[in-house]
Amino acid sequence: MTKIVNHWIGGKTVEGASGTHGPVTNPATGEVTTKVAFASVDEVDAAVAAAKEAYLTWGQSSLAQRTSIMFKFRALLDANRDAIAELITAEHGKVHSDALGEVARGLEIVDLACGINVQLKGELSTQVASRVDVSSIRQPLGVVAGITPFNFPAMVPMWMFPIAIACGNTFVLKPSEKDPSASLKIAELLSEAGLPDGVFNVVHGDKVAVDRLLEHPDVKAVSFVGSTPIARYIHTTASANGKRVQALGGAKNHMLVLPDADLDAAADAAVSAAYGSAGERCMAISAVVAVGSIGDELVEKIRERAEKIKIGPGDDPASEMGPLITKVHRDKVASYVEGAAAEGCEVVLDGTGHTVDGFENGHWIGISLLDKVPTSAKAYQDEIFGPVLTVLRTETYEEALDLINASPFGNGTAIFTRDGGAARRFQLEVEAGMVGINVPIPVPVGYHSFGGWKDSLFGDHHIYGNDGTHFYTRGKVVTTRWPDPADAPAGVDLGFPRNH
Repeated sequence: MTKIVNHWIGGKTVEGASGTHGPVTNPATGEVTTKVAFASVDEVDAAVAAAKEAYLTWGQSSLAQRTSIMFKFRALLDANRDAIAELITAEHGKVHSDALGEVARGLEIVDLACGINVQLKGELSTQVASRVDVSSIRQPLGVVAGITPFNFPAMVPMWMFPIAIACGNTFVLKPSEKDPSASLKIAELLSEAGLPDGVFNVVHGDKVAVDRLLEHPDVKAVSFVGSTPIARYIHTTASANGKRVQALGGAKNHMLVLPDADLDAAADAAVSAAYGSAGERCMAISAVVAVGSIGDELVEKIRERAEKIKIGPGDDPASEMGPLITKVHRDKVASYVEGAAAEGCEVVLDGTGHTVDGFENGHWIGISLLDKVPTSAKAYQDEIFGPVLTVLRTETYEEALDLINASPFGNGTAIFTRDGGAARRFQLEVEAGMVGINVPIPVPVGYHSFGGWKDSLFGDHHIYGNDGTHFYTRGKVVTTRWPDPADAPAGVDLGFPRNH
């Protein structure tokens, strides 16, 4: 019997009532292993109602209670790393080590939530006028929602809900319907940690569920991670309905390699950053910009390393890269490589014909490397979200910088150089939200915020870190004047001398 993934509402599993389901496949075999229930408008409303009811008490709970539950959740999450990673591998396809790394990065944000009392400290100014004090405090919003992508089914939700919940909000998660099981495991662990019913809810589904969350009057804020077109839609629609929005979109991350760089280190970094997780991550390096005469040598070093990557099922310890999430996505990624030569690219490696013995029906694609790519090529212009690395050539740093800054995306970027002055110029001049200096994937640690510029972010707040705390709370300023006790009305003796 095919497994069915249902919703989590009010602290328990709730069977889908809409009659609509979506298939979940094992990407390594192409086999449908699970069906996921798609929520109707009524089911989304039930989840929001449960969250709203829970907020009445959770929003007034003490910081000590909230952080105590977060500490217990962290311990359970740590103990269940392997179990969550196995669910991710089974439905997403990434290798087990990648899945474990995803859980570890999510744990960083849970760590931040455990210490949220520091982030929520207010401010106080005394005696701003005679007997007048002014204080600033931050309070939760109410019911908030998260809409998350398939590529990190555990980590990205954990970029959102730990901080939101620790700040006193209640949460409704709509995870990707392609790999939904990790979110249910997380819900169970939160319940086991003592989180009150209704504080965290999960509804699965498609556009019906998303649109209802965007328009529901009781949802105060929406967090989203996904492609740029959908991020723009989320931001526009939710904002029009009066909601606070952080919507992280797509990327085309460039790695600039200067002539003085350690080319072996640069090649190692390019291969890891381009082909790790099969390129299905918004911080993947998808474009290397080689400056000056180093291009041929750098491309050869990348090719040598890329050809050695072992591709196979994610649950095989020998595998270094797994399949893509769906056959449709696999075919779309392949189309960029198949059309590359006609657009002026030099195809150094073509992975479109790759298969894995014994798993012929899996969503396989091999490593592709395109050199001398013109900026007009679709393989350069689009976010491919697969194991395809493009290499562009420029003569100077200034030409390379102009090329990078002309991109409509501004998520992450990196420079490889031994020159501190060049690195300093780059970090100030490049138009991107996250910059790596000899670091190919500059994803910030949990206590700094993650987010891009331009078409990679819609909304005013980055995600997690200080921005995350500010996003899930709103400020209030209180101005107070109290009469001096010595001025108490006649007949009221508070024990203060009347001598001033």
